[in-house]
Amino acid sequence: MRRTRTLVIGLLVVLAVGVLAGVVRVPLVALGPGPTFDTLGAVDGKPVVSITGRQTYPTTGHLNMTTVAVTDGLTAVTALEFWADPERELVPRAAIYPPGKSDQQVEQENTTQFTDSENDAEVAALSYLHEPVKVVVGPLSAGAPAANVLKEGDQLLSVKGQPVTSPGQVSQILTTTRPGDQIPVSFQRGDAPATQGTVTVGARPAIAGRPDGPQGFLGITPEGRPADPNQIVISLGDIGGPSAGLAFALAVIDKLTPDDLAGGKFIAGTGQIGPTGVVSPIGGIPLKMIAARHAGATVFLVPAANCAEAAAHTPAGLQLIKVTNLSDAVDSLTALKQNRPAPSCS
Repeated sequence: MRRTRTLVIGLLVVLAVGVLAGVVRVPLVALGPGPTFDTLGAVDGKPVVSITGRQTYPTTGHLNMTTVAVTDGLTAVTALEFWADPERELVPRAAIYPPGKSDQQVEQENTTQFTDSENDAEVAALSYLHEPVKVVVGPLSAGAPAANVLKEGDQLLSVKGQPVTSPGQVSQILTTTRPGDQIPVSFQRGDAPATQGTVTVGARPAIAGRPDGPQGFLGITPEGRPADPNQIVISLGDIGGPSAGLAFALAVIDKLTPDDLAGGKFIAGTGQIGPTGVVSPIGGIPLKMIAARHAGATVFLVPAANCAEAAAHTPAGLQLIKVTNLSDAVDSLTALKQNRPAPSCS
């Protein structure tokens, strides 16, 4: 009788543990290959990148952006299933949804990053094509020398008498100045007429990894905007994060030039792009490469800083191309089309 009762109790404990394992959530999320989207194509009948009011050219092949899928609400049972899947990764939930932030706040931040990446991609592409863009004043640093003249959101027209047509041009102009110099700055605030003020530039603060040059310092962050915000439209909903920027910029260039960058190949990639064209590293690259290969890609564009990780997890049949900036990416695609070697991660 006692032995029977012990057996029943043991079975009940096992059953209870099993029920809890299938119901109680664990503080983990699963990451996996997400959907990919051809930036040269259309989604739900709408072009991902559409350009109006100017000549465009036919494109061939694919330029796919890649994503990582996040599965939340895991139980011990589902977490174990994902752990056993070689195409999934388990990470602490706090790595994706930081404590102190609601899920809605995290999603909003991801959406904002994606919107910013669209703008930066357009500006980087137009700058690469040597087309002028609108430059506005971004956040000002604490104690910015220009704070008594400029405000965030002002459009910069000229600095030191030189027209400003790209964000990177501001720092180039400042290389000819020294702390204490008084330089004229022309700008437009809202719909008001152009205004000119004078800024006494300060000393540039030291930043780790950057050589301390003697040039003057305005204390502003120049940000680019397309001169015509309605000419280039990127339409892709329910995607977050900044890592599609490189693919968007290449799609804009491919459509605005007769070179046919993709050249009929199935190319995918990832990378955050700044308005000056610099490509920054991103997370989840092994999973994005899996997604690209599943979609049919044979070439994958990798930010240079991600090359070691990418080379260690390359799916069979996928050629890795290392890029540090937008010019690198364009040059590499041109080389591939002409059957010439391109920089690799291996």
